[in-house]
Amino acid sequence: MKDNFTLRVRARKTRLFIMALLVLPTAYWAMSQVYIIFQPNEFRPLEWVQLGLTSVLFLWLTMAFWTSIIGFLLKLFKRDPLTFQAEQHAPVSAEPLNKRHAIVMPVYNEETQRIMAGFEATVLTMLPTHSSEQFDFYMLSDTQDQTLLSAELRSWESLLKRLPKEAAKRCFYRNRKKNVGRKVGNIKDFCQRWGHQYESMIVLDADSIMTGEKMLELAQRMEANPTTGLIQTIPMPARQSTFFGRFVQFAAQVYSPMLATGLSFWQGDCANYWGHNAVIRVKAFIDTCGLPALKGKQPFGGEILSHDFVEAALLRRAGWQVFLLTDSAGSYEEVPSNIIDYATRDRRWVQGNMQHLGIVTSKGLHLANRMHFTFGAFAYASSILLLLSLLAGTTDALIQAFTTPVYFTSTYQLFPTWLITKKNVMITTLWVTIALLFLPKVLGIVITLLQRRKEFGGGINFLKSAVVEFFFAVLLAPVMMMFHSYFVLNVLAGKSVKWEAQVREGRMLPWSQAFRFSYLLTTIGLIWGGVTAYYTPTLFLWLLPVFSGLVLAAPIIRLSSSVKFGLWCKRKGIFLLDTECQPNSAIRNVNRSMKNLQMERKLAVVPSLPDEAWVDMPLQPLARGIYPPKSSNEVPSTVLPVSSKLG
Repeated sequence: MKDNFTLRVRARKTRLFIMALLVLPTAYWAMSQVYIIFQPNEFRPLEWVQLGLTSVLFLWLTMAFWTSIIGFLLKLFKRDPLTFQAEQHAPVSAEPLNKRHAIVMPVYNEETQRIMAGFEATVLTMLPTHSSEQFDFYMLSDTQDQTLLSAELRSWESLLKRLPKEAAKRCFYRNRKKNVGRKVGNIKDFCQRWGHQYESMIVLDADSIMTGEKMLELAQRMEANPTTGLIQTIPMPARQSTFFGRFVQFAAQVYSPMLATGLSFWQGDCANYWGHNAVIRVKAFIDTCGLPALKGKQPFGGEILSHDFVEAALLRRAGWQVFLLTDSAGSYEEVPSNIIDYATRDRRWVQGNMQHLGIVTSKGLHLANRMHFTFGAFAYASSILLLLSLLAGTTDALIQAFTTPVYFTSTYQLFPTWLITKKNVMITTLWVTIALLFLPKVLGIVITLLQRRKEFGGGINFLKSAVVEFFFAVLLAPVMMMFHSYFVLNVLAGKSVKWEAQVREGRMLPWSQAFRFSYLLTTIGLIWGGVTAYYTPTLFLWLLPVFSGLVLAAPIIRLSSSVKFGLWCKRKGIFLLDTECQPNSAIRNVNRSMKNLQMERKLAVVPSLPDEAWVDMPLQPLARGIYPPKSSNEVPSTVLPVSSKLG
């Protein structure tokens, strides 16, 4: 196998130390400046609250800031984040694969036409590659809705007739009677029944799209790196037509490669797993990734929901390397088409990520994986900390507006106690905060202009898109801050949520739904903004972007879900992407299948499955984990009976 397929990490032990040298002094300096602003005058309780909240937020901001800076520098000089050598995109090797590999797509109550189109596209894009015969394809259905299940069976039978015979023999469909363990149980069932036949499995989501070249590259890397347990790609959003969907696609295409490069720098071989568009060594997964239930009730106890972070941590704890590939070509996913569906997905992720705080102290975990758990939870908890900080600052300003200054605090005081304003320090701290927030975005724009502007329709179209993306992101930020704050409060209050299938295709939200989800935000924005404008006009001007997003929440939600508006922007060159102008074979196959796929009306038979040999998947020790007695080697009754191998 070619040498550039080998994954190596230079200076593995110093990477987190370097990040600490960058992040901690920067965060400390920012915190000290806030302290200096408050310190000359007598500290009030709300100022202590603001100091505490902003200190935590500065620590979070500086970590994201330096991750972006490092990613920018590595991208600018075209250096690989693992080896620091000249960046080389590994082409597919001409050498054939020596072992067998599986491509698995777990689905649950999904829209039938979309998952079949995606599965068909996956098979078709793999067939032209030189080692396609080394891959088997599995649709692992946990669908419980009987109407959808019947549609899946009919559509599967039709799919096998459309595919070439040799490819159809390597395509398998399995439905479990009950989705025990959700996606974790779905993948576990595959591994225990058929995993022993394969060196690795490429895990796709129901909306994943990957090119044959990328999947073959992942398999080749697995064979070339025997100590690697998992390789994660960067799945780029694609195939959305609404304004909001195209906004998310554009932002991800611009900023994700730079951010992922920075992440890869400090993660090294302790990277994270995002649940899909990744390749996993099956034996390593079986031996080390059996997940126990957690003690206590949901949302903090019960089944581990955001399992992917935990599985990556367990692989690394057992000595397997976990990598993030920063070459974004050939790996795609679809995102929710509107803000409400996007927030609904985040609600599930909030619960799953907050649950990680209970297992972050588990024995043997690598520091990088503990950071993944902490930062994953803080990605959502930071919203409520920011909201509390803004409310504390507003309350403090209003109290001062209603309070007459006292210059003589004692009876025999000779000179007045003047209020001291550290104007220069305040201005410096303000600009530092702005830099921490927006410089990564500016750097993403700069590196894209220098190296990738053709992918966005040229420099002019890209700059137009960047301006629109910036202003819409500013308006959207307070809306998402309020949503995330509400979700975190729900989790802390012990309220759980069902993990249902996502709505994936574009849809225009009615005004009634937009108002139903936003009227409280608008009310808060009007009251908060009105009181602030009347009593503290200067603070009102600083918080105007926050108030604007809250007050305009309903029209933002409604209009951004418009397909017509999204397509109009596309015609004007706004949010234009190369995957639209020159789609690759995988995306073309999905688009073609979505247009041409027809449902068969006749009753379909249950598909056959490969021969299986059951293996146990041992549960791994975790903090707060509970472990049931060892089960027998029998196949659970919730699984369909074993069938003979197809063909």
